[in-house]
Amino acid sequence: MVADAQSQLLALVGGGIAQSLSPALHEGEARRHGMRCLYRLLDIGPVDHGADGRLDEVLRSASQLGFSGLNITHPYKQLAIPHLHRLAPSAQRIGAVNTVVFTDSGAVGHNTDVQGFGAAFTRGLPGASMDEVVQLGAGGAGSAVAYALLDLGVQRLWLTDPILERARSLAKNLNASTGTDWARVVTAPEAEARTAVATGLVNASPIGTEHDLRLPLPKSSLHPHLWVADVNYHPLWTPLLTTAHALGCRALHGGGMLVHQAAESFRLFTGCEPHTSNMLGDFADLTAEVGAHS
Repeated sequence: MVADAQSQLLALVGGGIAQSLSPALHEGEARRHGMRCLYRLLDIGPVDHGADGRLDEVLRSASQLGFSGLNITHPYKQLAIPHLHRLAPSAQRIGAVNTVVFTDSGAVGHNTDVQGFGAAFTRGLPGASMDEVVQLGAGGAGSAVAYALLDLGVQRLWLTDPILERARSLAKNLNASTGTDWARVVTAPEAEARTAVATGLVNASPIGTEHDLRLPLPKSSLHPHLWVADVNYHPLWTPLLTTAHALGCRALHGGGMLVHQAAESFRLFTGCEPHTSNMLGDFADLTAEVGAHS
């Protein structure tokens, strides 16, 4: 059952999502369009032996109950794919889904994270050097960020992940799309060494969130000529960003990516043009973060 375009029933599916700002962002934007919108959080817990069944049940039930769509977040962006009827080109390219739209012909998976990170980066780090970038994390968010970095013109990407095979798979797909060895996989110690001479660092891992307030790599790897981006936004200024900023690095928090991907998801859910600047203002108000507008 597909929902009335003027009455949106939406939800975020993931694990450990109680602090998500997605409900406020989507409901606030819907009000600006004169829509009724109810956005729920569906926390189905960590990935364990029963996770696949829970995910399948949520996706089937949401479709039957008249949801317009769902956002999918960590750790289910890749696991959701087998449960969908088809993938849009954005999700096929990345191999991860963060937005599901329910249509008359079934559940369609999209990915708005690439656009989200790209727009946030362009807005927040103009003129940043794209020579050599180290990326930590190659999961669902990491896949999108890597493709965004490719689109942004990064010359060389060094990838690492606790599951090195996941990084190798992502690098293989990236290199197949470029016909080069643009992305290379490194171990964690090698990533630290590369960061010491790199021009950019992206943390696309969950390290640094309120559940794991560690630095994802030693402080000694950071240097003032490095720009640093973090996809996390709880806390907004992660230990990595706080440390990097104190060293003189240009820093980009995950709020911009959150807002820009949400705006693209809103467009897919409703068919309406989002007021992204207003959504950035909403985020700033929600987080009391003065710099979030810019």
